[in-house]
Amino acid sequence: MGLFSVFKKGLQKTATAISRTVTSIFTEVKTWDETTFSTLENALLEADFGAEAAKKVKEDIKDRYQRGLLTGEDNILKIASDDIAAMMQERRSSLNTAASGPTVILMVGVNGSGKTTTAGKIAWSLTRAGKKVMLGACDTFRAAASEQLKLWSERTGAGIVASKTGADPAAVAFDAVSAAIAQNMDYLIIDTAGRQQNKKSLMDELAKLRRIITRLIPDAPHETLLTLDTSMGMNMLSQAKEFSETAGVTGVVLTKLDGTGKGGCAVRIQTEFQLPVLYAGFGEQPDDLQEFDPKSYASAMFGLEEE
Repeated sequence: MGLFSVFKKGLQKTATAISRTVTSIFTEVKTWDETTFSTLENALLEADFGAEAAKKVKEDIKDRYQRGLLTGEDNILKIASDDIAAMMQERRSSLNTAASGPTVILMVGVNGSGKTTTAGKIAWSLTRAGKKVMLGACDTFRAAASEQLKLWSERTGAGIVASKTGADPAAVAFDAVSAAIAQNMDYLIIDTAGRQQNKKSLMDELAKLRRIITRLIPDAPHETLLTLDTSMGMNMLSQAKEFSETAGVTGVVLTKLDGTGKGGCAVRIQTEFQLPVLYAGFGEQPDDLQEFDPKSYASAMFGLEEE
């Protein structure tokens, strides 16, 4: 399945809701007025685009209509898609990589967001591209996390550094970075804990991990990826705010986009938190995690075909 097909299938719920709404808004009235455009803006807000993006799309369509440049709802969907793609392309959509030595990716996020699975899927993608990858099982608070990462190691052929449940995560991180350097790995993906007894201890632990990593590789971690479950709604936004402020997040992975009609959240994350979306997840299989492509995303969001 091609990249656009993955996005189109995964975002079908959102696309159907938006296209139906837009069609009804602009075909059931003879004259488009402020109420018409406000209804369009509300539809975009319902799909979780966020206030900034929804207003920008509305104002563009309103301006074109007033200048006599619109002929029907198909034009509106295409214009909205182009506007969203342009907004998303303002930020990068690929991983930062190290100038030399292993590229270190630190995975952060709350338990249940798909963080450990995402680490494994990124390893899958990178190893299939011919890269040498190592996994660091630094979520030592959950035995299941380490076991899950070991399965991904077997599945992908990636190396792994792990320890017993309750071990010091910083010590595991030190061993993982040391091994990645010694074995000339291209990538080291470090999974971290998503919950401790309180928020402060979690953030303190993440800060400690970063210090250990930087001690061994001064410009690392090269990415700190926040995994967000898009089905969580407002909780997802709260997590984005908290982690972006305290954990040095550089990019976002959105999971479960296929299970929600709120696919516009990718736009909202970028515009509200200035964080690039680097991966999008649409299911359980390894290939269901895709590198984020703004144009494919925008076209699929509005039910359009690939150009």
